[in-house]
Amino acid sequence: MTKRNFETPAPSATVVLLRDGPDDLEVLLLRRHSQSFVLGGAYVFPGGKVDPEDAASASRLDRELSVLHAQLGEPELPAAEAGALYVAAIRELFEEAGLLLADVSPEQAVGAWTALRAGERFDALIAALDLRLAAGALQPWSRWITPTLSSVGRRRFDTRFFLAAVPPGQVARHDEHEATESLWIAPRAALREYWANRIDLAPPQIMSLTHLARHRDVASAFAAARSRKPPCIRPEPHEIEGTRVLCYPGDPGHPQSEQLLPGPTRLCWRNERFEPEAGLGILLGE
Repeated sequence: MTKRNFETPAPSATVVLLRDGPDDLEVLLLRRHSQSFVLGGAYVFPGGKVDPEDAASASRLDRELSVLHAQLGEPELPAAEAGALYVAAIRELFEEAGLLLADVSPEQAVGAWTALRAGERFDALIAALDLRLAAGALQPWSRWITPTLSSVGRRRFDTRFFLAAVPPGQVARHDEHEATESLWIAPRAALREYWANRIDLAPPQIMSLTHLARHRDVASAFAAARSRKPPCIRPEPHEIEGTRVLCYPGDPGHPQSEQLLPGPTRLCWRNERFEPEAGLGILLGE
């Protein structure tokens, strides 16, 4: 197996799981185990690295690889790798939150998750059940590439973020291993909790929640994602007057002049966390 060095970001997939709450759009956040090597104790979206077996399972996706490849908007990416990203997204969501995007009943999904937690491999499990994986339930949303000089860890990831809605009848839960808590929360409320130091968030989650805070329901978020090519975000780290700063497209400190995300174009390391210079209001869109 080829060893990855810090210069090569690992292909990864993240699922931003949404549902319509009583008054606002809600998103699922999982609190990573405090001993996790990456983002221990932080609240994140379900996700992780592509496994070698994911490419082989792409034959079980319910959409043609050519269609899925086109949705990612990355013509230089081999179609097989695109399929593996969709499988990884479905697998990671299932492993970490117990939700299975496939042709199963809620009861079958629970049974499959029980088998998975007992040690059954995902690829073997879906083969034994002869499942079709619902790639059509995933909407590509954004792509995040960890900068060479990472601000939150020593690993780099090339992560495709997908939107997904909760499968009918299924209930999200955390695995008590990689994630110790799960939380359904409105994006604006999550940002307020972060500002009040009640939850920890990494920069991609801060900026993604800021993006989601501009939407009030699942349909709006999906419509916006379908209307444009998923933006590729390559944060540019700087040290300015002794302060760590992450610059995003549209910022004077970033080589890309066009702003690709709503909200701030930079986050600064202050008060032992990343904050926008303009304060909470710019995150909330106020």
